[in-house]
Amino acid sequence: MSNEETLRQLALETLEQDADRIVQLIRVQMDNLTMPQCPVYDEVLDTQMFGLSKEIHFAIRLGLVDREKGRMILDDLEKQVSKVHEAYYKHREQLKETKES
Repeated sequence: MSNEETLRQLALETLEQDADRIVQLIRVQMDNLTMPQCPVYDEVLDTQMFGLSKEIHFAIRLGLVDREKGRMILDDLEKQVSKVHEAYYKHREQLKETKES
C-alpha cells in the first residue's frame, strides 16, 4: 500500500471514528436523562456535527476523501442519531405506560 493510500485509509477511519464518537456522546446524554429538546443537548449535537463536517471538508480539500464518501459519513451519522432519538422516545413511552398501569 502506498503512502497516499495509507493516508486516505487513515483519514477515512478517523472520520468514521469521530462520527461513532458523536453517536456515543448522544447515547450517554440520553442515558443520563438529557432530553433531545434540551438546549444543552442541541448545542452539543450541533457543535459536534459542525466540527465533523469541517473535518470532512478539510479531508476532501486535501484529496484524502472524496465528496461522496464524506456525504455518506454525514448521512449515516444523521440516520444513527435519528435511531437513538427513536429508541429514547420509545423507551420513555414504555416507562410512561408502566407507571400508568
